[in-house]
Formats: sequence, C-alpha cells, structure tokens
Amino acid sequence: MRAVWIATVANIDWPSQKNLTSKAQRDEMREMLDGLTKNNINTIVMQIRPTADSFYPSALEPWSNWLTGRQGSKPNTYYDPLQFIIDEAHKRCIEVHVWLNPYRVTNSDNLDGLSKTHQYFKNKDLFLKYGGKYYFNPGLDETREFLNRVVEDVVERYDIDAVHFDDYFYPYRVAGEEFPDEISFRNNPRGFAPNQKDDWRRNNVDMVIAELQQTIKSLKPWVEFGISPFGVWRNDSVDPRGSATKAGVQNYDDLYADILKWLKEGTIDYVTPQLYWEIGKKVADYEVLAKWWSDNSFGKNLYVGLYNSQLGSPEANIAWRKGNEVIRQLNMNMQFPKIDGAMFFSAKPFLKNKQGLNDSLQANLYKYPAICPINRNIPGEPSAQPQNIRIVKDGDDAYLIWDKVEEEGGCQIAYYVVYGFKGKKVGDLNDPSNIIARTTENCIDLREINRKFKSHYSFVVTAINRYKHESIPTYGVTRRM
Repeated sequence: MRAVWIATVANIDWPSQKNLTSKAQRDEMREMLDGLTKNNINTIVMQIRPTADSFYPSALEPWSNWLTGRQGSKPNTYYDPLQFIIDEAHKRCIEVHVWLNPYRVTNSDNLDGLSKTHQYFKNKDLFLKYGGKYYFNPGLDETREFLNRVVEDVVERYDIDAVHFDDYFYPYRVAGEEFPDEISFRNNPRGFAPNQKDDWRRNNVDMVIAELQQTIKSLKPWVEFGISPFGVWRNDSVDPRGSATKAGVQNYDDLYADILKWLKEGTIDYVTPQLYWEIGKKVADYEVLAKWWSDNSFGKNLYVGLYNSQLGSPEANIAWRKGNEVIRQLNMNMQFPKIDGAMFFSAKPFLKNKQGLNDSLQANLYKYPAICPINRNIPGEPSAQPQNIRIVKDGDDAYLIWDKVEEEGGCQIAYYVVYGFKGKKVGDLNDPSNIIARTTENCIDLREINRKFKSHYSFVVTAINRYKHESIPTYGVTRRM
C-alpha cells in the first residue's frame, strides 16, 4: 500500500483556496494526481466530509464551504468533484478511499457559517457543544442512523474502493471541561451502571463501527472499511497489553476508540495508526510503536501513517530537518513483515518535494509500481483471465491488445497489469521491475512505454479485480520488435 491523504478541511491540500473556479479545481487535482503517479502512489484517501458537509451532491448534507467558499453553495460551474476525482484516479490505476469525519460539525463556536439546510437546523437535539466546537452526539441512536445513511449514500452511488475514518471519534479532551453527554447516558444507559460512562461511550463507537461495516458490505462487499487512529492505543503503564510509551493521549481512554476490539472482531478491514513521531522519541518511539502494532494487528491489513508534512519544518526537532525521517521509517518498516504499506499525511508536501522525498522514492523504495495488497478480512476470488493477447503493428506503431475481461456480480475489473521480459521466456512475475504498464484499457501502445523493445520480447497480461485479486497470467506473445 502506498497511499496519500488529501485533506480538504481548511484547504490543507485541495482545493488550495475556497474561491477557485471549477476548472482551476480540476486542474489542481489533475496536477496532484500526476505528481503522485510519478512516485508510484497507488491510493488516495480523499476527504469528502470534513465537517458534516460534502464534496459531492448530497440530499443529506450541504456542499462544503472548503470547496465553494460558502456552505451550501454549488460549484460555480457545476460538476461533481467526487465523481471527477474517482474517474481521474481510476484511469491512473489509483484507488480512491473516501475519508469521512463521523461526528465533527464545526471547527469553532460560530454557527453563522452553517447552511440553513444543515442537519443542525433540522434537529438541534442531535448536537452537542464541547470545547467551543459542535459535534453530533455519539450517544444517540439517531446519530448512528444518520451516519449510516451518509455512508450508504456514498457507497451506493460512487465506485469507491474503501471508506476511511481517521482519529476523530469522541473529540480530544479539553482541560477542565467534561463532554456534555450525561443526559444521554441517563436516558439510554443500555445496561451500563452509573460508574461505567466510559464503557458506554466506547460502546457507542463500537456499535457505529460494526453497523457501518455491515452497511458497506451489504451494498458492495469488496469495498473496504479502514480506520486511521491516533498512534497509541494505551500505554503499558495503564494496561499490560499497551505499548511501552508515555503518550498524553490514548485511543481507548480519551477518544473512546477500542481499535483492538475492532481488529479482533473484524469490524474493520484495515488499520493505519498515525505514527507521527521520530525513531527514538522517548515518550513515543516510532520503532516501539511499529513493532507493537505489528504484534497487535490480529491478521488484518496494517498500513503505517507517516508524517511527511513534518519534513523540514523549522518547528520540528532535528530528526525531521536532517536527512529524511520518513525514508528512515520506510526502511525500518521492512523489519516488520506484518506491515503491509504506508499512508502519507499529506499530499501537498509531495508537490514541494520536501527534503527530497520524491527523489528518494523514485530512485529507490518506490522505483517500480506496486499492486495494492489483498485485504485479508474480505473473501474474494481471482478475476477471469485475459484472453487472446496479440501484437498489432500499424506502420511504425505497435499495439499490445487483448480481449476485455467481463466479470459477474458487479465486481468489475479494476485494471490490467502488463509484464514485459526480454527474450523468449517469461521471467519473474513477482519482480515489479518487470511491470511495464498498468491500464484500464485492453490495449497499450508499446512505443509510448518508457522502455526500448528491441529483438525478442515476451509479454504477459493479468487482470486485477475490485477484490484486488490478480488473475492467472496470460502468457502472451513473443515477437521480434
């Protein structure tokens, strides 16, 4: 997994500002995707619901002000940003994981910025104010029902590859202020005793996670459900199962997110802990946490969240300013075979090539393409095999063509992988240096491939379906080019 978060809240990554034209937004996204493609990134995690609003036309929530400058206002030249991003990413053979924030409504106590069509004005009883911000009340059945409707709408209407939540469940604690859910607890304790409010809060989140997994799989069983939690589940000082850390925040105790329960029970399909600290940090050592999550992934796919935005920051300590800490961490990950890849926060630093990150990836670690890993929590079968592979010459041009693969049951082909081998024999299909192209089409122009095909060359084509399973290879033609 080689994924990049594209954050829309506060215009962190895209669009670069609120008042861009629709054309400028599309141009920015194409430029971003082209840059990520050069680094052989195979997945984007696209934030489409930053503050109970949307980056797509929705009957449930208003257009995001981060997109149009005013919540509820449509793009100035109408288009569907999510559909556009999916189309552009998929034709580059990049997966799209849609990133939603479950409870957050505002980033301040100012309600003037909310559209009059916002759910807040339809049913104010669903919301709470805490720390100067507004949230859906996690303790209400209606909140879970509404969130399931939002996710159901997206999964049903869009050809996405995964649904993704980050670390924002119950909000981070505010000193001296208790989260105001006592009335909800008393009204609907669900069998929890008065001294078990923390367990009740965790149960609120457990229920919505399990329900969302069921909602997603009932519609499209190949769509994954992933969580990117804060990097520490619990410190070992409070729980012997925890990590050897001294973090001031813990998922279990502060955000009421019992990640290990979800992994063990399979209510999530992958986990991406945000390990945003350097190797050797005393209170939260990257190496300690990478090993801990490897030992506690319960057989589910594990991708590590890396903080490339920190590279070169003048406020950061020397580890992030000397050399490239992210590259050091990627190299360290190879010591842990249960780590299946990485996600980078976030996209904009790639455009700036911070600390030479792009150069290092393109020259070494990400020099060749990678196929996204099969999700071990989702049953699936290989796709059908491409047939009738052949070379067609047209003057100076030469095309490698094969018949389109037709799948059944709504699980279409995601893309094809083309391997090329010098000589008359097929080599190692597990060696990514032999991948010459990935394409959604059933044809490639061999003259456009960045490789000289001289003398005899053998070609192999496989199909990758939406379950990420690769087909049996079609051992193709050998031609003197």
